[in-house]
Order: sequence, then C-alpha cells, then structure tokens
Amino acid sequence: MGLPHLLKAALVAVPAVALLAGCSGKLNNSAQAGNKGPEAKAATIEQIASQTGCTLSGRRNASELRQGACQTGTGRYTVVGFTTDQGQNSWLEEAKPWGGTYLVGKRWVIVSTAPTLETLRQQLGGNIVNGRSHHS
Repeated sequence: MGLPHLLKAALVAVPAVALLAGCSGKLNNSAQAGNKGPEAKAATIEQIASQTGCTLSGRRNASELRQGACQTGTGRYTVVGFTTDQGQNSWLEEAKPWGGTYLVGKRWVIVSTAPTLETLRQQLGGNIVNGRSHHS
C-alpha cells in the first residue's frame, strides 16, 4: 500500500479524533515557545498505551498506520502510530482542516484536549501543535 491508502486511512481516522479533541488553534509544524517537551522516543501504540496506563480500544490497522483509543484518569485520547516519517507528516497535513490538538512524537501522534496532552507530554515528550480554528 502506498501514500494514497494512507490518505484514505487518514480521512477515516481524522474526523473521529478531531471530534474527540475539539476544534481550536492553527496547526503549527514547529514547536511553539514553551510547547517543546522532552525528546520523544519512537514507540508503538501499545508501548505508548503501556507508558500511560491505558488499554487500547477501537483499534484500526493499516499498513501505514495503527490507531487506538485510550481513556485513563488523565483523560480520553487517541494514539496513532506510523511506519514512516513521511506517513506521519502526510497524516498531519490531512488533519489540518479538522482542527484538534496533537501531541507529536517520533512516528506517533496523540489527539486529545490541550490539558490532557500537556500531562502526556510530560510523560512521553514531544511537541503540542494545534489544528485550524473552526471558530469565527
């Protein structure tokens, strides 16, 4: 499977995770001042779930990405793992119009609310970026 299949998977996954996260801000591809966390290590969605104390549910698998949902005392969030950096970058570009807030690590993204992502950033590292605003 190639990039077109990744984009199809993104179009299925992004609306669901954007609804979970809400719509706010504008996606910033570089870390904003104060948003840069500890260096994020590459990890599978299962490793992230284990590190954050969650049991993944609602899993989706494609050759380019894997996705699962979590709910812990920290909050509700969706974890998306990628097989390549290019796949992750393409997914983030497709996610822009949907808004949302993202914790971006090395070949993984977590989608949730800003407070939940800030707590997870302290555990996992990464950078928090925001999707486009849908507010007037």
